[in-house]
Amino acid sequence: MRTKKVAEVMEEEKENLVLKSIVDRSATRPAFESLVEGPVILIKKSSVFVDLAPFGTGIIYGKEFINAKDIIKKIALGDIIKAKVIETENEDGYTELSLREAKQALIWSEAEKAIKAKTVMDLEIKEANKGGLILDWQGIQGFLPASQLKSDHYPRVEDSDKDKILKELKKLVGQKISVIIISTLPKEGKLIFSEKDNNPEEKKEILSKYNVGDELLCTIAGIVDFGMFLKLEDGLEGLVHISELDWGLVEDPRTMFKVGEQIKAKVIEIKEGKISLSIKALKENPWKEFEGKLKKGDIIEGVVIKYNKHGALVSIKEGVAGLVHNSTFTSESKLREKLELGKKYNFQITLFEPKSHKMTLIYLE
Repeated sequence: MRTKKVAEVMEEEKENLVLKSIVDRSATRPAFESLVEGPVILIKKSSVFVDLAPFGTGIIYGKEFINAKDIIKKIALGDIIKAKVIETENEDGYTELSLREAKQALIWSEAEKAIKAKTVMDLEIKEANKGGLILDWQGIQGFLPASQLKSDHYPRVEDSDKDKILKELKKLVGQKISVIIISTLPKEGKLIFSEKDNNPEEKKEILSKYNVGDELLCTIAGIVDFGMFLKLEDGLEGLVHISELDWGLVEDPRTMFKVGEQIKAKVIEIKEGKISLSIKALKENPWKEFEGKLKKGDIIEGVVIKYNKHGALVSIKEGVAGLVHNSTFTSESKLREKLELGKKYNFQITLFEPKSHKMTLIYLE
């Protein structure tokens, strides 16, 4: 009995530390998706509490606790840990944290450093598709376009037959290849690699022929989940991110385009030896129709077209959509219960910035 009482007192003292941290928190809390750090003040069976003084207490629980179990096993009271804010303040007053997402954010930071340092890494080729090779670096999937292969690995086939190219690329699966990271796509969870050790001066000379605003006739060299690679000339490709394919929602670029097809695109950025292109920039901007016509507070009708981790996307016209955030409901499941895909509802605008293509909404019962 005595032992039990001592344990209860110790548990109570730990709980008091948590409560004290909540009481002491300031009005300004860490921003959503920001990285924070602090000492672990309490570890329970299914949750971890972190002191974020002077802001209050952070908590890792639910699916975030399960996803980070391998990390949590190595944590002890008093350890300083870094975590990512996924909810600034929940109904219990805690700042919800993610260890797994913090780890990912640090990896993306490492990837950016590797780009600047042109770090060469030996990676195993996991898969092959008609556009190139799939690699893996620190748990993040990456894409190595065929055009970024050195001549001894590039598949030389008659008539550039895509099926024959794929057959040759598949022969490389399982082998290790020396590559550098040339681009990161954190939102898509993707990396872009290159095997070529290009002469910087030579590449600079090639890129000097192109300018932002140029409209080019290109050939589709590869289609991936996050967009398309367009061939501008031999040895030079540009990326059209999925968000630049069309004003409307694009779920799978493969349903809209085919490898080998010629298409017009506009140069929207030339940075760090890379060219970014847009197809939608050559089409009429649907947001312009609403400039000066819609504003914060207006009531509109919209169709729910997609769910994402932040909430629901609502379209008021093809190519013009806004977000209804999960935080405007009691839970994500409640939002999905109330707002069904493909159905129309009334919403109130809480933010409308047509020039930056931003709109947020709240659902009206």
